Amino acid sequence: MPILKACLKGSIRALGALAIATALAFHAALPAAAQGRISIISDAETEAMLREYSDPIFQAAGIDPRAVKIHLVNDRNLNAFVANGQQMFVHTGLITIVDTPSELIGVIAHETGHMSGGHLVKRREEFESMSMPVIASMILGVGAIAAGQGDAGMALIMGSQHIAQRSLLAFTREQEASADQAGATFLQRSGQSGKGMLDLFGSMRDQELLSANRQDPYARSHPMSGERLAALEARVTASPYFDKPDSPERIHQFKMVQAKLHGFLDEPGVTFNRYPPSDTSDYALYARAVAYHRTGQLDKALAELEPLLKRDPDNPYVWEVKGQIYFESGKVEDAIAAYRKSVELKPSDEQLHLGLGRALLAREGTGSTNEAIEHLQIATKSGEQAFGYYQLSIAYGQLNDIGMAELSAAQYYDALGAVGEAKGHATRALKLLKQGSPEWLRAQDIAIQQPPQRG
Repeated sequence: MPILKACLKGSIRALGALAIATALAFHAALPAAAQGRISIISDAETEAMLREYSDPIFQAAGIDPRAVKIHLVNDRNLNAFVANGQQMFVHTGLITIVDTPSELIGVIAHETGHMSGGHLVKRREEFESMSMPVIASMILGVGAIAAGQGDAGMALIMGSQHIAQRSLLAFTREQEASADQAGATFLQRSGQSGKGMLDLFGSMRDQELLSANRQDPYARSHPMSGERLAALEARVTASPYFDKPDSPERIHQFKMVQAKLHGFLDEPGVTFNRYPPSDTSDYALYARAVAYHRTGQLDKALAELEPLLKRDPDNPYVWEVKGQIYFESGKVEDAIAAYRKSVELKPSDEQLHLGLGRALLAREGTGSTNEAIEHLQIATKSGEQAFGYYQLSIAYGQLNDIGMAELSAAQYYDALGAVGEAKGHATRALKLLKQGSPEWLRAQDIAIQQPPQRG
């Protein structure tokens, strides 16, 4: 489902406290326990592109691509990061700011270097190893202050913090350099050029010359020394694939995704300035279609899409956007037809099934509801689409199958990491489902789970 109607994707349990996606147009209340939120959005086209870019790198790193979850973060900053549990987070700002696919791929390769090197665990261990000496020095400093030696006490406290900070920064710089080299290796193993990584990180090196309030956060969190950049350049330019360019098809795909993100996430006026009517490229048509839709101009939005569909009638994501435009304009039958076409063109994409299922559910009637359930079951097969469970609970409720409605609600809250709400719905489902059935066993698993331990 495209960006504007992004849904809550499963829980992000590995960020310490629970990090939960805030949907751009989602109406259910978020669990009260949610802390440390980041805004996770879903878009089938963008995520398919990120998968296409990242899976060869994961394979080159010896990581099973199926084990890595990729999350799209609604944030304008140029940034990406990894978290425990083999999770990668890519900011929309990174995708829209970089100039080429190879630059984005370079960042993915670098972050994969962190993942394969176990840097998160090592960084935590480094932090813990320096904690006790720092605490001891601070206790001595407090004692000195209490004994009337204020200057000496403050020196102990400030000195311990300064040493700890410098030690951690040095450790971080070492990890960043290691991730560079690993990323370059993974790019070469997968037959790709590291030039994009070199170009982007060279720009980051220039960023460090700016004042801190003008620097991009990625430049500050990934300090780039001249020596580090030189080492990366030597490694990348030695690759036999250094001069291998991005293919025209990949560049077109990348610019289409950029246009869609601009259309959904920028103010419409900004989009119209960025893609004026004189621009008749596919990217401009795509961005303006979304912007017109967001301003309630259905006819103009559809008029922008028509040339795209004539040039590329087999693009499932343009059909998906057309389905969304119709659906949000109250034209359910037209939306169903467009979503059907998108699913027909790419039946393996769960989010396309989610869009079709939601549209069918809006049509109402037992036949449509049953068909909606079929598509929503496909949409929730991997467990990634929490909003699909929410829609399933509505569908089963329409059929008066309260046991399955409760189970679906339990799965929805479980995907969000809201254990209390999940257990409550699962407990009610157990009373209504056939004992020993697969559905009953799933409800039992949710009902007996323990809340995650907070460290």
